[in-house]
Amino acid sequence: MRLSERVCQIVPSATLEISSRVAELKGKGADIISFSVGEPDFNTPQKIIDACTDAMNKGLTKYTQITGILPLRSAICDKLERDNNVRYSPDEIVVSTGAKQAIYNAILALVNPGDEVIVPKPCWVSYVEMIKLAGGKPVLVENLESDKFLLNVSAIRAAVTDRTRAILVNSPNNPTGAVYTEESLRELADIAVENDIFVISDEVYEKLVYGDTKHFCIASVSEEMRRHSVIVNGLSKACSMTGWRMGYSAAPREISKAISSIQGHTTSNSTSFVQYASIVALTKCGDEIEKMRQEFAKRREILLEALRGINGITCADADGAFYLMPNVSSFYGKSAGGVTIKDSADLCKYLLDEAHVAVVPGSAFMSPANVRISYSNSVQNIEKGIAQIKDALENLK
Repeated sequence: MRLSERVCQIVPSATLEISSRVAELKGKGADIISFSVGEPDFNTPQKIIDACTDAMNKGLTKYTQITGILPLRSAICDKLERDNNVRYSPDEIVVSTGAKQAIYNAILALVNPGDEVIVPKPCWVSYVEMIKLAGGKPVLVENLESDKFLLNVSAIRAAVTDRTRAILVNSPNNPTGAVYTEESLRELADIAVENDIFVISDEVYEKLVYGDTKHFCIASVSEEMRRHSVIVNGLSKACSMTGWRMGYSAAPREISKAISSIQGHTTSNSTSFVQYASIVALTKCGDEIEKMRQEFAKRREILLEALRGINGITCADADGAFYLMPNVSSFYGKSAGGVTIKDSADLCKYLLDEAHVAVVPGSAFMSPANVRISYSNSVQNIEKGIAQIKDALENLK
């Protein structure tokens, strides 16, 4: 069968592949502890579920505007001003089927074939593939593990060329958990404005920050930077609404109009009754979000301490999202039971087979020395799973 060159160059999502393998093993009766999935283990808050049910019962199940219903877009504008100190009008908001679609819409709206998009790595698995699908060229710059994977502004500046069209950043970060500082984002804003480059800022983990760390929205730097920004966010992580597929972008009117045109020829509006429920998520769920955040903060401390208690593992601290990115390269070249560990993918397969614990290879995130571990799991499972990982790693010689 002859497929398009476009689809043939896509690398399948490693996280989804692992999730599929875990489901297969569980189906065969294996007791698998999964640290691979990037979604909260809490149920969606009941008031959101009730609002959705109420919308359906009222018959609010028809097409809406492509960009989303006005009350939701207005609520998003209020949220951006309240939480991020940046003002948008409803016609600058496009509601999408998840933040993933919002990111892809933005790339399609901005990037021409051959244009370069700078992406700090480690990075989420889909960024590179989205840029390639749009005909763009991903330019990866390294955030250093020795600097806790914080934004490497000097490397970004050095990577800018006359072909650079955009810089795609994600803070709090998947997979590292790093939260980029206000200072570094202000420096990035200078680069963007000086070179007339857009910044696409994925802020979907915004509510999940810990300790004294604060999230900072790059569009709030100045009005000029706002005109060079596409802010992407959603409700999947903060409100535990991953399956609801609700995201949005905020951008200057001309870009939002282009994004709306793209979405109008792909999915049209996001699910109507989910939009009505999302107003409740944005306006009435602060207490529920905070309870989840506090639980993640506790799990983060437990996981970080447990990982640092394993001989051969080093792990940078991280102040956001629900991931840690330990360095496991000291185990490469070691063997057990006739299996030799060559890289992070081999190590993840070994841990799944021997420890019955699922983690994601760092190679999927352009970070081959590491693995990603999600702490969106119970404290009991975190403690049990890390103990099983420790036992399996101690068998490698």
